[in-house]
Amino acid sequence: MPHPVIERLAGGLVVSVQAAPGEPMHGVDHIVAMSRAAQQGGAVGLRLNGPDDIRAVKRRTSLPVIGLFKQGQTGVYITPSVEAARQVVMGGAEIVAIDATLRPRPDGSSFTDQITRVKAEMANVLVMADVATLEEGIAAANAGADLVGTTLAGYTEESQPTDGPDFGLLTGLLRHLSVPVVLEGRVWTPQEAARGLAIGAWAVVVGSAITRPQLITERFVSELPDRP
Repeated sequence: MPHPVIERLAGGLVVSVQAAPGEPMHGVDHIVAMSRAAQQGGAVGLRLNGPDDIRAVKRRTSLPVIGLFKQGQTGVYITPSVEAARQVVMGGAEIVAIDATLRPRPDGSSFTDQITRVKAEMANVLVMADVATLEEGIAAANAGADLVGTTLAGYTEESQPTDGPDFGLLTGLLRHLSVPVVLEGRVWTPQEAARGLAIGAWAVVVGSAITRPQLITERFVSELPDRP
């Protein structure tokens, strides 16, 4: 049986509440407000970046948190080290999201090296493996990941770009893995989220379509006729 925290996510929507420096919604107060709004709207969990945001949100909501710590902007930058994972756990996240692609970490280690140390050094920590390909998902599950997400599909050289969610990868992972599989990445509509659950995803993570108003606005504007 999955861990009780993972059980809480079953069949539900996890809202990724993140804003990069320079974006209008960047800042702890905005992240907390959006997280509270997500909880009021029925989210079963949150995905948050950085120990400060995690810590602040945990004080104001009761939802389980998938935490990560982005460091850098290219290559492996989602919780790329054991120390980054430790900061996420210290912030209060129940689940740590880690880039589980086969690309080397900045320190030259592999995902298997990293998750082995994380599991050994942090009691009862749960790990969500963010992958881009079926091969990576299988390797991550074999290494001990508690959940596997399609988070990075289309964002690496090893994966194929898609306009929407990678339902093909989701289907493949479900066919080969026994751990819960999460649909994440380019989920823009409720219909896509529902389709992911119907295929068999344990949960669906949605970020930009809910919490990045500048991108939501751009999508509306792009569909309008050019102004005179």
